[in-house]
Amino acid sequence: MLAQEPPAAATARVPEGAVALDVLQATSSNPQPLTLDDAVALGRQNSPRLRAARGIVERSNAAIQTARAYSNPQVQYLGGKQSARDVANPGVPGLLQHFSASQTVELPTERAARRNIAQQYADASRFRQSAEELALTADIKRAFYEALRAKEEVALAQGNLSLVEDLRRRVEVEVRVGEKGRLELTRAEAELARARFAVRSAQLTLANSIAFLRATMAAPADAVFDPTGDLEAPLQLPPLNEAREQVLKTNPQISEALTVLKGTQAVVEHEKTLRAPAPNFYGEYERQPDQTFWRVGVTINLPTWDRRRGQIAEAVAVTREASAVQDQRRIEIVSALERAYNQYQLDDQQVKALESGSLHEAESAVDAAKSAYRFGERGIVEVLDAQRVLQSVRGDLLGARFARQSALVELEMLGVVSPANIGGRP
Repeated sequence: MLAQEPPAAATARVPEGAVALDVLQATSSNPQPLTLDDAVALGRQNSPRLRAARGIVERSNAAIQTARAYSNPQVQYLGGKQSARDVANPGVPGLLQHFSASQTVELPTERAARRNIAQQYADASRFRQSAEELALTADIKRAFYEALRAKEEVALAQGNLSLVEDLRRRVEVEVRVGEKGRLELTRAEAELARARFAVRSAQLTLANSIAFLRATMAAPADAVFDPTGDLEAPLQLPPLNEAREQVLKTNPQISEALTVLKGTQAVVEHEKTLRAPAPNFYGEYERQPDQTFWRVGVTINLPTWDRRRGQIAEAVAVTREASAVQDQRRIEIVSALERAYNQYQLDDQQVKALESGSLHEAESAVDAAKSAYRFGERGIVEVLDAQRVLQSVRGDLLGARFARQSALVELEMLGVVSPANIGGRP
């Protein structure tokens, strides 16, 4: 008998109109066709992840403006009344006024270091935004291809159901005329029940896949889509060493980690420049009833007790941490590249092997079993066994094609191949 699980992997490509959308039609009589490019564009437009990344970039740009700002001057005014005391030489009573202003003059080195910190972290935020865009695109493509896989699984299950229904009708006629025993019809009916269950399971998987795709795109909850497209043809990848060098140069996650490291190094330099005191110039004018005077001066903090050793040591420790994070990020990215690269090569070999050998052999076995059954040389069990083997091979092929596509999406996110090379071509 056929296994109860819905086919887990792929068949040869099925024409678009061959896939029934019973679950979708139960929700909406007119599902909206959705290509891969449309899905990516919709996700980029609606995703909260990208809005959050853009917010970080805007905040970093605002931090640059803050770093460029000069210190504001301070102005002070005091007013009051002067009274004479009962002493030998009393002062003149009257209005007393005092005006003063001060301005801190920033050292050029400290100001440049502060701007450098803000610029490095702004660059890091832009690299983070690029990495988030790539990750979102990869998530959408995986969800989209998962939905396409579910559609092909529905087609596989429905094709198997059609064959079992045809066999059941044949057996019923043969039982009526006395050519077959009742047991043959019982086997056919049991297999028919399992085939129908497989179709319903595949349709449920399709509905869940489309729901997940809709969530990944941040589409409206009431939107109903019909993913339209196919798993892509294989590509010729560059050599692994060349791919590794390309990823280390262009991957935004590595660039972000490197820029953050430069930012922490700039913080160390900034803390060192803060040891040099910034002068604060001061001027005042005072008007008394019998006299006026003015004076100017400068205030300088002497770094006698606090030479910012703690702040500098803390910044150096942060730099070491950022350096370790950068090294770890490089290791993770290179490891992910090697896994995806090898996975793609293995899955591509498996797809070619199944398409060139096992699939044709299984199809030939089904045709032979059906012919032998029509001539009375074999029973229905042999036909069902052959069909079960064919379904298994088609499932393996679909799984291998989907795994190859997933590896290709991972390579795109890492920067090995261009997104234009694996776009969703209907």
